Amino acid sequence: MAQAVKISRPKIEYVIFDMDGLLIDSERVYTDVTNELLAPYGKEMTWDIKAGLMGKPERDAALHLLSFFPDLPPSFTLDYYLEARRTLQDQRWPSVQPLPGALKLIQHLAVHGVPIALATGSQRRNFEQKSAHLGALFDGFAGRVVCADDGLVRPGRGKPHPDIFLVAAEKFLGRRVGTGEVGEGQVSAEEMAERAKGLVFEDAIPGVQAAKRADMSGTLRSFVGDREGRAVLTCAAVVWVPDANLLSIGGEVAPTVETPDLMLKSLEEFVPEEWGLSPYGP
Repeated sequence: MAQAVKISRPKIEYVIFDMDGLLIDSERVYTDVTNELLAPYGKEMTWDIKAGLMGKPERDAALHLLSFFPDLPPSFTLDYYLEARRTLQDQRWPSVQPLPGALKLIQHLAVHGVPIALATGSQRRNFEQKSAHLGALFDGFAGRVVCADDGLVRPGRGKPHPDIFLVAAEKFLGRRVGTGEVGEGQVSAEEMAERAKGLVFEDAIPGVQAAKRADMSGTLRSFVGDREGRAVLTCAAVVWVPDANLLSIGGEVAPTVETPDLMLKSLEEFVPEEWGLSPYGP
């Protein structure tokens, strides 16, 4: 009889989370509001279109969306769309709820003293509205939150660039991870080793790519020397929790090069002890 293969995971020392579509059901709001604005013109943002938007900075995502509808009237400009969408979204953020497994995982990590941070492409004003009524979830981060417009990430360096994860790790978790991107030749062996101790949770492909390019990953294998000069494999991980709607239409496929280490249907499926973390209680 064939023996079951035991998966060996790296021991994790800190965790960084995306927010929209991972911790809270805010992607539904983005979809509903956008389609309300497009409906009078006979247009719809389908999930195959939305697959290319998720994880991108706000204006980049909006430009990508509007490129699918070149025959919209001249009055339907990028700025009009963003302003109209913002007005409708602001009415709905206070009713957004956590996604399955999110509250349990965040509270578990906080109780057990695991350093955690949030790295979101949302603007700070939107983050405040989305989180104000969800203290049970977001209090666990204790203010360790990086938003796209905080001024901590250089313009043009949003996901899939790794900067937002590196800022979260360095500034809020005190990890000496540096700021260089893997492949740019600016990352020391010590910084690589520190990055390899982190775990990133993402729902969107650009976020998975960003974590991989920071080498917070399981496929970009890095070797550093131990005290005796021997090569030691450093390996952290990216957990991908894609939207079921996208998977159902084949609209979001993991990149062949920057693949996540683990794909889950829900955060409820995450097993902390596989990563050297304390198990959930009975």
